[in-house]
Amino acid sequence: MITTNMADNETVECITEHERILQEIESTDTACVGPTLRSVYDDQPNAHKRFMEKLEVRIRNHDREIEKMCNFHHQGFVDAITELLKVRADAEKLMGQVTDTNRRLQDAGREVTAQTEEVIRCRIQQRNMTTTVERIQLCIPVLEMYSKLKEQLESKRYYAALKTMEQLEKVSIPRVGRYRFCQIMAENLPKLREDIKDISMSDLKDFLESIRKHSDRIGETAMKQVQQHRTFNSVVQKQDSGMGFTKPGSSLNGQTPTQNNGLAAEEDQSEEEVLTAQDLVDFSPVYRCLHIYTVLGDRETFENYYRKQRKKQARLVLQPQANMHETVEGYRRYFNQILGFFVVEDHILHATQGLVTRAFTDELWNMALSKIIAVLRTHSSYCSDPDLVLELKNLIVIFADTLQGYGFPVNRLFDLLFEIRDQYNETLLKKWALVFREIFELDNYSPIPVETEEEYKSVISRFPFHDAEIEKQAFPKKLPMSQSVPQIYVQVKEFIYASLKFSESLHRSWTEIDDMLRKSTNLLLTRTLSGCLQNLIKKPHIGLTELVQIIINTTHLEQACKYLEDFITNITNVSPETVHTTRLYGLSTFKDARHAAEGEIYTKLNQKIDEFIQLADYDWGMPESDGQASGYLMDLINFLRSTFQVFTHLPNNSNDHAAMSGKVAQTACMSACKHLSTSLMQMPLDSELKQISMGAIQQFNLDVIQCELFASSEPVPGFQGDTLQLAFIDLRQLLDLFMVWDWSTYLADYGQPTSKYLRVNPSTALALLEKMKDTSKKNNIFSQFRKNDRDKQKLIETVVKQLRSLVNGMSQHS
Repeated sequence: MITTNMADNETVECITEHERILQEIESTDTACVGPTLRSVYDDQPNAHKRFMEKLEVRIRNHDREIEKMCNFHHQGFVDAITELLKVRADAEKLMGQVTDTNRRLQDAGREVTAQTEEVIRCRIQQRNMTTTVERIQLCIPVLEMYSKLKEQLESKRYYAALKTMEQLEKVSIPRVGRYRFCQIMAENLPKLREDIKDISMSDLKDFLESIRKHSDRIGETAMKQVQQHRTFNSVVQKQDSGMGFTKPGSSLNGQTPTQNNGLAAEEDQSEEEVLTAQDLVDFSPVYRCLHIYTVLGDRETFENYYRKQRKKQARLVLQPQANMHETVEGYRRYFNQILGFFVVEDHILHATQGLVTRAFTDELWNMALSKIIAVLRTHSSYCSDPDLVLELKNLIVIFADTLQGYGFPVNRLFDLLFEIRDQYNETLLKKWALVFREIFELDNYSPIPVETEEEYKSVISRFPFHDAEIEKQAFPKKLPMSQSVPQIYVQVKEFIYASLKFSESLHRSWTEIDDMLRKSTNLLLTRTLSGCLQNLIKKPHIGLTELVQIIINTTHLEQACKYLEDFITNITNVSPETVHTTRLYGLSTFKDARHAAEGEIYTKLNQKIDEFIQLADYDWGMPESDGQASGYLMDLINFLRSTFQVFTHLPNNSNDHAAMSGKVAQTACMSACKHLSTSLMQMPLDSELKQISMGAIQQFNLDVIQCELFASSEPVPGFQGDTLQLAFIDLRQLLDLFMVWDWSTYLADYGQPTSKYLRVNPSTALALLEKMKDTSKKNNIFSQFRKNDRDKQKLIETVVKQLRSLVNGMSQHS
């Protein structure tokens, strides 16, 4: 029962499922039937059979419904077919009409279609044209800007061209960058930039070459402006002061420049156009190149290149010409080139920002300054012309002042000028040495004759001579000094003027200038003039008269030294009482020269005495004397008398000079007598002389007596008593000993202060006695002694032995 119920339940469920599947098939698209049918086969094994049965039943049901529906509408369908057949004829007629109408419509529409297509084509063209215009309007600014770029390049406006390139790249080309010509433009712009860099660098090189050529002119202009300014200031100061010390206008070579045209010349120069570095050189290439490299972002490369090239040019400029020292123009060109170089650098420093820096210019200047100082030190050492050295100094001062105006330190240049000043003084000393030598050579070494008052004033205007006694004398009269004295004094003043010229414009105080003048004047007096005087005194042709005149001259020059000091004081207005004021050493100079002249007088007197002595021709074997003095000795005495009369011309206008002149004369006279005595003493004692007769001794005694008479005649006043005769005391005692033959007294009193023959040396007496005892000659006086008196011969031998013992005792004691 239960099984039957279960089967019934399954059957009902199966029927319900089949019904659902059929409904789903009927309501679903054919493409989706597959899954529905699969569910039929997924159920019980016989389910599809029951489904097929159910499907057949459903189909039969639908067929019956279709048949019912067709039966219901069949009459209406038949009626419709009948109506359709009736309409067929009308439809064919209508079809014909429609076909005809369509044909006519097609024929009419062909023209409209053609016109429409033309309109469409025109509209397309119009749209294309509008688009093209719009595109061209976008491209025209780019093309115009590129054309402008080309024009700027052709006109060398490179900085503007770079700005145009920048605008093209950043603004214009990006708007129309899809076009080919824009791409070509974009590709060309870097090349154009490189071209601009190359062109600007070429312009810079031309500029560097240009300023190298124009440096001389630039420096000359700058120095001329500074010199004009200095001259103008100097003239204004002189006009304001209205007075002051006026220095002579003569140069060292004696030429006198015009002095009255200074203001007119300055006015003419001031009217000239003042040129600057910008007027002489076009600086636009360096500005342009700097801007170009700045825009291109390569400024550092440009700066390094510019500085490197300028350093090279600086080294070239600092190389002097080999013969630069020969003329002042060589130095001027050298200074102009250097100055022009640094004027350009100063202008670049202030006109550009950072192209050159103050540190760079200072480095260049320090390098240049060391080189300049070395070059000037070397080349100035070759200069032997003081005029050239002075012009060099003026150039250096203007050069230094000009550079100082541009802010360059120039202290080392002024320090160099002090070195050159010493060299200048050396050249002056050499020149004045020639001047002094010429003056001494042309001097006649005789007192200056003055015929008229004008001549007298002319002399004292050149030399400060004052003598009351001479002024009282009537014309014509003579001044004690010779022509060289005023000439020397004038030349010393000229030397001071020349030395002063170098000290000007050195920015030194008058105290320092005063010290310089005094030191250089001292060198002139102590070295140059003193050397010239010493050489003059030593010259062979200078005789005793000339030496006496030289003593007189040096005395007056010595007195004039105080006037030279006053002369320097008037120039510098520095009081001589200032603590650090240098004194002139002229007093010692002229004293030394005077002492040298005095010594030369003594030497020449002795030489002259020697010349007379050489004329002596004694017959040492003569049996007896001639009874009168020898001729050579009388000539010598006459010469001495006339010579000592010359000493009366020595200056004695004061007690000091009188004492000095007397001392010189006395010393000369005493020296001459001593030298004469010594020379006479040497004659009989000559080692070549082997024998002497008593007659020769007597003749020699007569000559000595004449010498004693000359000494006692007071050839030079001022000797006390027989002081001058004591010069011959040795000879007198020796001759008295032999003439009197007083050997017993000599031997007995030897060594006692009161001895009559105190001045007779035993060795001298022995030498002379041995010459007299020789018996080889038949006229020897001792031959008779040996024949007539053997005892006396023994006595002589005894005296000789005693003299030898005295000589030996003296040698042992010494």
